[in-house]
Amino acid sequence: MPGARGIGVNPYTASAGVLCVGFFWGPEVRSYPPYHFLADSAMALFKTMDPETAHHYSIMAMKYGLAPLGHQTKTDRLASEVCGMRFSAPIGLAAGFDKQGDAVRPLIRMGFGFVEVGGVTPLPQDGNPKPRCFRLTEDKAIINRFGLNSEGAEVVATRLKYTNSVRDCHKEGTDSKGLHVDGAIGVNLAKNTASDDPYADFVTGMETLGPHVDFVVLNVSCPNVKWTDGMSKDAHGMDSLVRAVTAARNDLGRLPGPALFIKLGPDMDDAEKEAMAKLAIKCEVDGLVVSNTTKTRPASLMSEHKGEMGGLSGPPVKELALQSVKDMYKLTNGKIPIIGVGGISTAEDAYERIRAGASLVELYTALAYEGPSLPARLNIELDALLERDGFNTVADAVGVDAKLAK
Repeated sequence: MPGARGIGVNPYTASAGVLCVGFFWGPEVRSYPPYHFLADSAMALFKTMDPETAHHYSIMAMKYGLAPLGHQTKTDRLASEVCGMRFSAPIGLAAGFDKQGDAVRPLIRMGFGFVEVGGVTPLPQDGNPKPRCFRLTEDKAIINRFGLNSEGAEVVATRLKYTNSVRDCHKEGTDSKGLHVDGAIGVNLAKNTASDDPYADFVTGMETLGPHVDFVVLNVSCPNVKWTDGMSKDAHGMDSLVRAVTAARNDLGRLPGPALFIKLGPDMDDAEKEAMAKLAIKCEVDGLVVSNTTKTRPASLMSEHKGEMGGLSGPPVKELALQSVKDMYKLTNGKIPIIGVGGISTAEDAYERIRAGASLVELYTALAYEGPSLPARLNIELDALLERDGFNTVADAVGVDAKLAK
């Protein structure tokens, strides 16, 4: 993670403290506020590294038991059922952080209600040449052009199968050591860049990874690969793709199969949004993820890296992503659940997206700047906002600011 929230603590001292406490004092202490503060402060050390290296080491820290525990911040008010799945909290981690499925359990134990792994391609691929990730520190944003680097579906499926088995063992418990995994698991599917057959690639992804997750997301809007260009304009092709993947899902021999979502980009024009809404309703997809990173560059950007090619994420895309949620919620008349993504950094941001029509929300860039205590903090603050406004459950707040056709 490139940034940190803790202030006034030497990051090297904080890092040493996290290592000592995390390894030698056991998992219980990682739920205490002082450990959360130390973990956030230690993230300043990652800021001295290039973003991709920092990302690698943050995943390793979580994988080996150094992440703070925030699962205790998930309240009954935050729990909901979406597409037949139970979500312990509405705030999830977007695809792109845990690309290879290395750290799903610790991420959920940090306080996320769900984690979307990936994007995952059928075969391993390296992605684009380095450097391919850039901090826009002044804007609290990131530009990446990873190009869907992936270890491949078989490798990721093995990890998710194990994670799923652990979750099944602990889902009924109140395990004080935080070993339980009270959250949903999704995977973001993509095709290999060198492949000429997107249908076969997405079907392979469903067949390989579908048995081990709760939901599957079709990534047809990544701005860092050429093959997604124009997909939102090709309604017939998208219809065929969704139907092929749906058939593969139904053939898994698992009832119910994983829910199927389509991930849309924020740069669609009105006609493209309308076409995608009609497609989603016609093909009976379970939900939409709105939205991906953007190719556009707001004039407000201040960082020297603002001219880098790739997808922009973080606060500068918030209004664009929020408007996309409002539009898709209205175009689908609130009938298709939406996961709202893009520029969410605070509980107020998450709450605004929910009131605009998102049943769930995801973040990623904010985690890089704020530190690993962020999901737990947002759970507490979002619960307070819901209580303040008289909502007994988060589901009661979904779409309350939207005006739908009667």
